[in-house]
Amino acid sequence: MSIQQRLQALGITLPPVGVPSAAYVPFVRTGNLVFISGHIAKKDGKAWVGQLGLTMDTAEGRLAARAIAVDLMGTLQAAAGGNLDNVVRVVKAMSLVNSTPTFTEHHLVTNGFSELIGEIFGAQIGAHARSAYGVAQLPMGACVEIEIVAEVK
Repeated sequence: MSIQQRLQALGITLPPVGVPSAAYVPFVRTGNLVFISGHIAKKDGKAWVGQLGLTMDTAEGRLAARAIAVDLMGTLQAAAGGNLDNVVRVVKAMSLVNSTPTFTEHHLVTNGFSELIGEIFGAQIGAHARSAYGVAQLPMGACVEIEIVAEVK
C-alpha cells in the first residue's frame, strides 16, 4: 500500500507547505537528509494556544501533536519531491511542549505525533528517535511545536 493510500484510509488530506512567519525556510535538504523546520499546532487555521498543565490536559495535547504530524507530512512531501513514498526513514523528532513547571507528561503529548507517523509509514520507516521538552512559551502561544529530520531517496 502506498503512503497516499494509507493517508486516504486514515482520512487525512495533507496541507500545502506553510509560509514561514519569520526569517527561515520550511525545510533544508543536504544529501539524503531533510531537516523540516518546527511546525506549531494549529486549530481552525490559527495557532492552537494553550499551556499543558494549566489550560490543557495531556489528551488535548496529544491531539495537537497529531495535528502537527499532518502539517509536517505536507512539508515533508514537498521536500521529498512531491511523494512521501520517497521517504526512506523518519530519523528524529524534537517536540517542544508549552507547559507548567509541574507538568511531566511531555512524552505522552508527543505520542500523538509519533503514533500517527507510525500509522502512516509503518514501523520500519516511521520508527524514529525522539526528544520531548517542556518549555515556558512557544511562538504565538502555541501549545506544541515539533520539528523532524528524515532521510529521502
